[in-house]
Amino acid sequence: MKTKIFSKTPIAASMSLILGIAGIAPSFAQEAGDEVEVISVKGIRSSMIQSLDIKRSSSGIVDAISAEDIGKFPDSNLAESLQRITGISIERSNGEGSKVSARGFGPDRNLVTLNGRQMPTTTGERSFDFSNLAAEGVSGVEVYKTSKADVPTGGIGATINILTHKPLSNPGQKATFSVEALDDTTTKKGSTTPQLSGLYSNTSDDGKFGVSISGSYSERESGSQQAKIAYYRSFSGIQDTNWSGSNAVWGGVAKDASQTNRPGDNDIYSVPQNTIYKFEEQQRKRTNAQLVLQYKPMDNLTATVDYTYVSKTNDTQSNVISAWYNFGPSENIWTDGPIASPLVYSETFGNPADVAIGGSDFSVKDETKSLGLNLEWQASDNLKLKLDHHESNADSNPNSVLGSGNEIQLAAFVRQASATDFSGDRPVLSIVGGNSIVAADFVVTGSVFTNKKNEADISQTQFSGEYILEEELGSIDFGLSLTSSENRARLKNVQRNNWGGEGAAGNFGDNLFPRGSISAQFDNLSGGNFDGFGGQVEVLDNYFPFNFNAVRDIAASTLSVQPAALGDCGNSFCPSSDYGSEVDQFTKEEMTSVYVQYNYDGEIGDMFYDIHFGLRYEETDVTATSSVPEYIDSPLWNGVSEVTLVGSGNIIYETKQASYNHTLPSINFNLNVTDDVVLRLAYSETIGRPRYDQMIGGTNLQAGARIDGGIGNTGNPALLPLESQNIDISAEWYYGEGSYVSLGYFTKDVENDILTLPVDTQLSIVNPAIGPYGDEARTAVGNDTTLQRQYIYDTYGATDPLVTLEAGNIVIAGNTATDPLMNFKVNTPLNVAGTTGYDGLEFAVQHLFGESGFGGIVNYTKTNTDNEHDDFVLTPQLAELGISDSANVVGFYEMDGFSARIAYNWRDKFIVALVQDGGAGPGPRYIEEYGQIDLTVSYDLPQVEGLNVYFNAINLTAENLRTSGRSETQVLDSIQQGARYVLGARYTF
Repeated sequence: MKTKIFSKTPIAASMSLILGIAGIAPSFAQEAGDEVEVISVKGIRSSMIQSLDIKRSSSGIVDAISAEDIGKFPDSNLAESLQRITGISIERSNGEGSKVSARGFGPDRNLVTLNGRQMPTTTGERSFDFSNLAAEGVSGVEVYKTSKADVPTGGIGATINILTHKPLSNPGQKATFSVEALDDTTTKKGSTTPQLSGLYSNTSDDGKFGVSISGSYSERESGSQQAKIAYYRSFSGIQDTNWSGSNAVWGGVAKDASQTNRPGDNDIYSVPQNTIYKFEEQQRKRTNAQLVLQYKPMDNLTATVDYTYVSKTNDTQSNVISAWYNFGPSENIWTDGPIASPLVYSETFGNPADVAIGGSDFSVKDETKSLGLNLEWQASDNLKLKLDHHESNADSNPNSVLGSGNEIQLAAFVRQASATDFSGDRPVLSIVGGNSIVAADFVVTGSVFTNKKNEADISQTQFSGEYILEEELGSIDFGLSLTSSENRARLKNVQRNNWGGEGAAGNFGDNLFPRGSISAQFDNLSGGNFDGFGGQVEVLDNYFPFNFNAVRDIAASTLSVQPAALGDCGNSFCPSSDYGSEVDQFTKEEMTSVYVQYNYDGEIGDMFYDIHFGLRYEETDVTATSSVPEYIDSPLWNGVSEVTLVGSGNIIYETKQASYNHTLPSINFNLNVTDDVVLRLAYSETIGRPRYDQMIGGTNLQAGARIDGGIGNTGNPALLPLESQNIDISAEWYYGEGSYVSLGYFTKDVENDILTLPVDTQLSIVNPAIGPYGDEARTAVGNDTTLQRQYIYDTYGATDPLVTLEAGNIVIAGNTATDPLMNFKVNTPLNVAGTTGYDGLEFAVQHLFGESGFGGIVNYTKTNTDNEHDDFVLTPQLAELGISDSANVVGFYEMDGFSARIAYNWRDKFIVALVQDGGAGPGPRYIEEYGQIDLTVSYDLPQVEGLNVYFNAINLTAENLRTSGRSETQVLDSIQQGARYVLGARYTF
């Protein structure tokens, strides 16, 4: 069999041997008697050379990041390192990279593995949260952009494999320890927090046994200052033609002098539901540990046992102040169309409305444990076999007696008028009398205490082999994978609602409600300068960071016990551990994969080539069981337009099953046009499986229905995975040591996109509002439902026990013998017919400026799709989430123990949700264009060999994050972020 040959410098050659990453780079044959000069190179330059070597040697389009040295990954967060790869961009949570998009495809469209193993997640998603894993124990990350038969399926955008340290790949005794101090400027209360990590690796003198142990512990105190709109209601401008002093459509605006620059008939306009200020503090503690044992009893057999442990706790406290708009007559100033938004939106109230405040204090703990066994056996010169098995578990549990989520809401009913100014970076709320609120004005309006337990288990066995054919006829790769994935989600809410308030005002003393300044919180996020309509409104500057536990104690002691909302403590102000009485969702997914791949290399003239033909067969079985509350067939028409479902008090379990299979071909062709120029062409078919929480088994109905029907939610285990046909073309020029230019083009044609749509569903529940009594009443009194209900009571109340008067309210129960079945709009994930096209360009330059110590990376990714969101459409539509352009510019200097690197990462605007929060109907949520600068400086102290001190600055210029709706004026979240600074020392020997 021929061997792939190209010109390599001694440094590049030695890096290949030292790394020993056989899973992604073919071995390079050495002629008998050749001596390899091993040159030790460390630092940023070394990492760039290693990554280049992996890319150049791969049999497909692969990018990689390698550790600069043992225990020294380029960034403290894996996601923030990955974003420097061409085509990779990230989503941030609490200012820190958490999820990865590849070539514009969102986190759920990519597969993340740890040492080639699928890992469990507890979020209902398939995407891995990179903030769970510390970077110190990671030796490299591989990004497979083209598929091969031996690459696990599940990634439409890419498959990302995280590699951890293996002692036999790094012979000898090695150790590194680091200590860091983290200063996070986003917190308003916290202080500098510690971060510790260490890695020890050693091998026996004969190279047969190796042990590696690594661990890290970090604390982070962070904060978040947010100005938010829950959601917007969107309308066409023509909807309110017949305005007559009250909203023709709830939320619509008048066509009169109350509107300045009122949207035209052909415009789309959106009205905000509320304005919220939220101030949050969070304490995170993260512990990672890994033990790796390797034994090589003979030259052709290596056994590896590894155990990985990850623990993360998040304690969160928050305070909120908000004003809800009731969509009465309003006075507004509008932007120009065709998508119009209010620059100022205001309402006045005949009766004082509420100013709402809320507080939370909760904690969640996530744990992941993984035990794995790996055997590699060189059975003969021609046959190599590998067996890998792991058992992995992930749990997410409450970490507080007050649950995994909670909130107490209070209100002061003093608001006469309110307005929101949208002309600045953040919305600014004005409330008449808002700054004069005192503690005696507050009454409790609602509370919720939540216990949520999620668990995921994965058992996976993978068997693979390589057989080299005789007479240089190539080689055959083959394999079998058996994966069982189980996910269970349980939730119990103890919720108490009384939006009109309960208890007497004055229960709370002033000492429980200290005043804070809103403007002082937003010290890096400016608002508009609207001065009110004739001085009728005043900018709200007070909020109340109240003592959550003290307010909770008073509420629990002064308010009555509600049997329907009872926690373990005997009242409504604590969580319940009775999980089985509400949400219990279980999904089991069993996957069998078989693959075979033929590899051949040869020469066309003087040009070396290698080609890989693969076929992978996937078979998947899904079983989903969910608990849902049982309702009797006879609901109650007990309001003007409300029909209430009546629970039986029982929980029932519903199970759904489904299966599917796929045969997935792949071809990868690589041509070395010269020693330095590589052309690549690839075709593959891949699948991307649905989210776990899209496959739940039961139908959950909302108890509150309306006279025209009810609503509900369900999953769909029968969802087919996304199917993608992919073509990749790439040209790469390796023109110098550590330097290259690459240009790639890719297309993807995707079928079976998933969209959640309301499906008309009829169960056994009837609807009394449209039964014979209702029909008779409409004939007699018309369409006024108040008159209808009175007519039914006057006519049948004395003779029909289904028509009653309860506490002065008319209640009409459903008659299962005569009333028609109620129609429910059940939101259901469905596969959408048709093919969606995607394509894109990837460009990258990596350059080392000789021996000057300077170097840099510039890359850019352009993505396109015919599956973009149409902001002019008000009905549900399909759109691919996460599609965006991205770019990176990285420069560094490294010489004589000193190194400095500065990186700018940019991502264009992209859509993250098709429906805004609150169920207000279709409405997109975009994360706006964002760029961030990170800086790293380090120095090797000459006085102490192996001691390095370093300084990191993340988000150096304190860029803020913003999400918006159909236009950027429709702000949904304006989040103040800040810089994070790390000062540390690392000792390596």
